[in-house]
Amino acid sequence: MNPINLSNKTILITGAAGFIGANLIKSLLHSFKNIRILGIDNLNDYYDVSLKEYRLSQIHALSGSDAVSGTFQFVKADISDKAVIEVLFQLYQPDVVVNLAAQAGVRYSITNPDAYISANLEGFYNILEACRHSYDNGAKGVEHLVYASSSSVYGSNKKIPYSTEDKVDNPVSLYAATKKSNELMAHAYAKLYNIPSTGLRFFTVYGPAGRPDMAYFGFTDKLRAGKKIQIFNYGNCRRDFTYIDDIVEGVIRVMQKAPERALGEDGLPVPPYAVYNIGNNQPENLLDFVDLLQQELIRAEVLPKDYDFDAHKELVPMQPGDVPVTYSDTSALERDFGFRPSTPLKEGLQQFAVWYKEFYCIDKK
Repeated sequence: MNPINLSNKTILITGAAGFIGANLIKSLLHSFKNIRILGIDNLNDYYDVSLKEYRLSQIHALSGSDAVSGTFQFVKADISDKAVIEVLFQLYQPDVVVNLAAQAGVRYSITNPDAYISANLEGFYNILEACRHSYDNGAKGVEHLVYASSSSVYGSNKKIPYSTEDKVDNPVSLYAATKKSNELMAHAYAKLYNIPSTGLRFFTVYGPAGRPDMAYFGFTDKLRAGKKIQIFNYGNCRRDFTYIDDIVEGVIRVMQKAPERALGEDGLPVPPYAVYNIGNNQPENLLDFVDLLQQELIRAEVLPKDYDFDAHKELVPMQPGDVPVTYSDTSALERDFGFRPSTPLKEGLQQFAVWYKEFYCIDKK
């Protein structure tokens, strides 16, 4: 692997106002001297824009403080706009690119497929093309492209835990198909243009200021409003929940080690390409998860102590596009980066519950 010192580098991060993107930027600013970060996000209304603006306000406050030596600049832009991406690459000439911008969500891909083609396929193509042309005229260009894939690519795989060595040819949602396509596109560009690229298959990321469309956040909203929550597959689902701080730590470690460039026997590049799982390597039963969430919401006083939880849950069948279990094999991540996520679910949900109470000003008097 080729080591990369991120200090004094220019880093382009798409999806900068997103859950992972915003937390990644804050951690990079804290961790590396004179780092220059350009963040891109279209601030779409797939979920509450005020939450995205809240994340950005935290970054701007940090980047303008004496606590960090790096800088952050934000551009409201859509990665599906090729002309904009070309101009930004020409102006800023990023050393490392982290593509986190995407239309997320499994169920939404059933009702609004166009958004996934635009963001996940056209958008990622534009990033790959910009990386390709960053080497024009002998320029040093992009040293490492890191991009978000998803545990959804494993689809209907029966073998667990999910390994990056497994074949992933059975997607059960358009979202999963676009993420698998990203991996294939990155491989082709790595082979053709020698672009060092690493894909990261994220497993159910959660934590403070997370995505409201994720189950733990949606459950909290509904329970607080006195509505029933639906627990799919009659509670017989298991998810590999991964705390946001673990995800960020993993991404930063990966950013600093790019796949090595080399030539094959045919004189052409051996693709400098890799894919890793980032998950907690410990799937949790959905009913146990919901019980833990309830406990932490009561502890944080988001819900009253006498909350009748049983009256507010409904066991329902599996939804189209969902899978019964996600379970990550993180041995490759441990081998190459000496890291594996380890935050216990109870601790992560506690942090979320405390943040939720503060953000929504519950019991404010």
